Amino acid sequence: LCHSVGRARPWGRAERGGGAGAPLYRLHAAPRHDRNAGSLMDAFDYVIVGAGTAGCVLASRLSEDPSVSVLLLEAGGSDRTIWIQLPIGYGRTYFDASINWMYDTAPVPGLNGRESYWPRGKVIGGSGSINAMVHVRGRPEDFDDWKDLGNPGWGFDDVLPYFMRAEDFEGGPRSHRGRGGPVRVTDLKGLAHPLCQTFIEAGRTLGFPSTDDFNGPSGEGV
Repeated sequence: LCHSVGRARPWGRAERGGGAGAPLYRLHAAPRHDRNAGSLMDAFDYVIVGAGTAGCVLASRLSEDPSVSVLLLEAGGSDRTIWIQLPIGYGRTYFDASINWMYDTAPVPGLNGRESYWPRGKVIGGSGSINAMVHVRGRPEDFDDWKDLGNPGWGFDDVLPYFMRAEDFEGGPRSHRGRGGPVRVTDLKGLAHPLCQTFIEAGRTLGFPSTDDFNGPSGEGV
């Protein structure tokens, strides 16, 4: 791995609900006490369905305002398990039905009709809690394609400042990296096994392009 990224955590307290289905965890901050509401939408300013990576970040940001009440709903359970807190634990979480929806895709024509296993997190933090902790923004060309298809504001130059604001990159200063944000990003190249460097050198010898940062201006290469 070239980079490691910390996981977003929700704020507030958690309550476990009963019922015959999957456990329901409700994470909320500052619930209203000044009205006898008949629905969740009346009792809270915001209701967020799904405490995955995006849901946790959104709930955290909204909860920074003490005057706002936020309800965060999650079908899965707590992420307080060693297999989530341990970086190498993703090898176990990928096949743990208690924290993973363990989906299969529809048959893929390009794979001769085969299905693919598609793990998705069923836990606080969502798939960000069960993945391999690699921080990948996405290819700049993909964002630019979205913009060209008629989506203003989605070009890579438009979204890059927000990626940078979110980061706390511990490496040296770079034009495309951020410092001081809520998501700590660690450069692990110096800790990689020597065989990793041998693999990279072999790729270069064969003529493949190389890059020292796949979140940089050119993410293609070894």
